[in-house]
Amino acid sequence: MSSPPGASSEIEISARDVDRPAQVGGLWYPQPNHLPPHTNAAGSTDRRAIASLLTAIAGIVLGLPMGIPGMALGTLAYFLGKSAVGRIDGSQGVLGGRSVAVWGWVLGAVSMAIGSAVTLVWVVVVLFAISQPAV
Repeated sequence: MSSPPGASSEIEISARDVDRPAQVGGLWYPQPNHLPPHTNAAGSTDRRAIASLLTAIAGIVLGLPMGIPGMALGTLAYFLGKSAVGRIDGSQGVLGGRSVAVWGWVLGAVSMAIGSAVTLVWVVVVLFAISQPAV
């Protein structure tokens, strides 16, 4: 099938229409080249969620050899994560990163448990060492 002389195909029409500005109410407006800047883009990860995850990881890393830093950082990560989950749920989709906040919250609890166990082991080792008679 050939088109009549002077008629153009859909591809040619759409290519021409893209370059032309839109006509609204008799006035011509140029097509926008970019979106307006946002201070907090929709769905961006909440900073407390990121802080919670980083604090929990640091608590696990420091809690394994020493114990007490794991308990302190784990507690901080737990509450940061819980706070971030509440903020994200209440933001109506403006804030994202709920899974990051939940991971920070859960790993904060794990860090508290590791820190508590290691601290207990250190206390038992120290008590055992000081209760032995001197040789």
